[in-house]
Amino acid sequence: MKAYGKNIRISPKKLRVVAEVIRWEKVDEALKFLKFAPKKWAWILYKIVSSAAANAQNNDGQKLDDLYIGSVVVNKGIVYKRWNPVSRWRMHPILKRTSNITLELQVK
Repeated sequence: MKAYGKNIRISPKKLRVVAEVIRWEKVDEALKFLKFAPKKWAWILYKIVSSAAANAQNNDGQKLDDLYIGSVVVNKGIVYKRWNPVSRWRMHPILKRTSNITLELQVK
């Protein structure tokens, strides 16, 4: 019962803050928290948790009340490299980081 998110356009450092809060929580509690979380990118994790719950219900026949979030892994994805021109024909790099998310549900 897994769900993945690949190359999501937010840095892993910002996404790990929300991922730490929902780790080892029940799926119902995590979805309630993520729906109204004060962080801007919490809706990405909301979609991934709901996708994993739907996978568990449809593919494995699990009940939503028995599921909890086993592991949330937020890794570094690809980095888009852009350049900002400055004086004297020089350039400063702009690194647009992405994240890969792996979420696994477990049954109590």
